[in-house]
Amino acid sequence: MPHRYPPQRALHDRSETAVSYLEAALARIEDAEGEGAKAFVAVHAETARAAAENSDRLRAAGIIPSPLSGLTVSIKDLLDEAGQVTRAGSVARDDAPPAFQDSPVVAQLRAAGAVIVGRTNMTEFAFSGLGLNPHYGTPRNPFGRELGAGASGRIPGGSSSGAAVSVSDGMAHVAIGSDTGGSVRIPAAFCGLVGFKPTARRVPLTGTLPLSTTLDSIGPLAKTVDLCAQADAILAGDPNAPVPAAFNVHGLRLLAPSTMVLDGMDATVAAVYERTLSLLAAAGARIVETSLPVLNDLQAIGARGGFSAPEAYAWHRDLLARRGDDYDPRVRSRIEKAATVTAVDYIEALALRAAFVDAMVAALAPYDAMIMPTVPIIAPLFTEVESDEDYTRLNLLALRNPAIVNLADGCALTLPCHRPGEPPVGVSLVGAPMQDRRILAIGRALEPLLRSA
Repeated sequence: MPHRYPPQRALHDRSETAVSYLEAALARIEDAEGEGAKAFVAVHAETARAAAENSDRLRAAGIIPSPLSGLTVSIKDLLDEAGQVTRAGSVARDDAPPAFQDSPVVAQLRAAGAVIVGRTNMTEFAFSGLGLNPHYGTPRNPFGRELGAGASGRIPGGSSSGAAVSVSDGMAHVAIGSDTGGSVRIPAAFCGLVGFKPTARRVPLTGTLPLSTTLDSIGPLAKTVDLCAQADAILAGDPNAPVPAAFNVHGLRLLAPSTMVLDGMDATVAAVYERTLSLLAAAGARIVETSLPVLNDLQAIGARGGFSAPEAYAWHRDLLARRGDDYDPRVRSRIEKAATVTAVDYIEALALRAAFVDAMVAALAPYDAMIMPTVPIIAPLFTEVESDEDYTRLNLLALRNPAIVNLADGCALTLPCHRPGEPPVGVSLVGAPMQDRRILAIGRALEPLLRSA
């Protein structure tokens, strides 16, 4: 797929069509030397061709339902599609009945003219930030593949692993993922992409296999902020909402926490993040580096079991009894730990979370956004996550910063801020609940600065 952005321009000048975009995407998916077989668990070649042909006919008649009309889109394997089994990256659901109808998210994408190319691989049941899947394989991170087939390569991040690789490898213009504690933003940061986690309530979760009903959200990954903003508008039910005008970087007020979110940073991320802050300050942004004591409150929520594990256990308990041996053991063990969480623990965690949301809203109020490293480490090598001990440690480290936003009921955009040839590093812009369009506008302003750094 040609890397021309915005890709709509080529559709407008007729140097590309929806069909040509799709055929290029399918060729990349089918390339035996590529990552398509591990990035996708299902490819909808024939239905996608029909959708692309219809899009081209409509465009010829002057009908363009949305900015994503004619572009290829992949969807994560936990969104219902009529006639497809929603496996959520697991073999334990291979006997589940096909979905009766599309989830609202999928239906909105179809109505907007997006060409859905297939279902992307993921961490089983979305319960990890690293992206490993022992059932369907794990696609390799685009960074470092030049080392050759004999090298282990780097993990893609998760849980939306296939989503990120589908975009990085030109198999889709936009990928739709889920984000419960960073599952859009972690793979986006690890793979050098833009990823957006909306305020959860803005995008319907009906027809989505849940991890945490409290924290789940649905968001896009793409190569530009504009594509993410256009996809977000469709997901939120307003397909032709204009992309928000870019903020003026000069005078932009950014809160940069100096505690917790910087702990455990590796040398690469530390250097790139410091360079990014200096670049923004030189452009006129007012960056306030200060401690944020409210982040300490997260420990009390975690001590009561949090939300992902107990809410997942409530959904999985019967399936575990029937098909538990078919689960990824690392996922199963995390879910089953919640069996000891009491109703009192859960109710207290809800109260603590409500207080945390209020405290974060107050802390962010004087600023246009909060800024932090999306993930404090670069994507680990596959060999670095082989032991359960290392897997657990790196998974918790990858999830730590992004999960703040889900617990705060906020929104966040991750932008690549590394230079060509450097390992991918993401920087996050974080907003209070329902500040989504503001965060996207700030991202539009910062994107050209970071790309030219």
